[in-house]
Amino acid sequence: MKLASMKGGRDGRLVVVSDDLTRATDATAIAPTLQAALDDWDHCEPLLRQLAESLAHDAVPSIRFHERDCAAPLPRAYQWVDGSAYLNHVELVRKARGADMPSSFLTDPLMYQGASDGFMGPRDPIRLADAAWGIDFEAEIVVITDDVPMGIDPLAALAHIRLVLLVNDVSLRNLIPAELAKGFGFLQGKPSSSFSPVAVTPDALGSAWQGGRLDGTLLCTLNGRLFGKPNTAKDMNFDFGRLISHAAKTRSLAAGTLVGAGTVSNRGPDGGPGTMVEEGGLGYACIAERRCVETIRNREPATAFMVHGDRVRIEMLDAKRHSIFGAIEQSVEIG
Repeated sequence: MKLASMKGGRDGRLVVVSDDLTRATDATAIAPTLQAALDDWDHCEPLLRQLAESLAHDAVPSIRFHERDCAAPLPRAYQWVDGSAYLNHVELVRKARGADMPSSFLTDPLMYQGASDGFMGPRDPIRLADAAWGIDFEAEIVVITDDVPMGIDPLAALAHIRLVLLVNDVSLRNLIPAELAKGFGFLQGKPSSSFSPVAVTPDALGSAWQGGRLDGTLLCTLNGRLFGKPNTAKDMNFDFGRLISHAAKTRSLAAGTLVGAGTVSNRGPDGGPGTMVEEGGLGYACIAERRCVETIRNREPATAFMVHGDRVRIEMLDAKRHSIFGAIEQSVEIG
């Protein structure tokens, strides 16, 4: 089952979307918003699935589905926490600045709590005041949970995943170091994030969803050129069950909590840093990682961060080359 929120009001209007992302049907008679559906998932899910089945058989009124009309599936959320499950990314970032990776990172996920009071839609521009902040995209996989009890174990946590989607976790790389130096995490370095047009139930992902991991190729394009095509299951050191369990260690999580796995990052065939697409590698899911590899190789980065007019596109295709979640496609606007 695929769900989306059409723009309108602060929390959007819930629709069920066809598997091929061509049509949608209004679901507000079941739940006015996705958050409302998540709040009463046991009641709403069967009704939404019936509606999806009716849509598949042309048994209900439908409209042409346009991704540009979508808000984020959750235009605002009670909680947005983002982990760093791909330790290759963490290791490269630290290595580029001459720092070792603590052994605790291998067993205890990194995670930060981001701003969730408002998210960008998948086609909304990235509006910022200054390109000198070091604007970067970060392509990631995210899940949405129902109510998760405190202290849950990783295996049980998997049963609380209701939807899967993509995120562009925008980062301001030149602001982050000074914030981290204060020893209290970052705030200004993480502006609003944007999410894929469509959120998908795990069962609709078929065999690509196994053991709390999504196995697929995440296509990242910058200014019309392929920047990265990493595999989202490979080199994922912590699955989503482990990430949810980590977030819920000392508190329960409310229905509608978004949990991210961090920038998707793959090692090279030799176990070292991955290589660039133009060199035959899988490339990268953010500019910062490419800059780290350049720094490790040549002692300085060569790739610039994003500036006014730059365009990023993030998408995942199925085995038939059909878009699974729709595409995040955004341009940078400065001023």
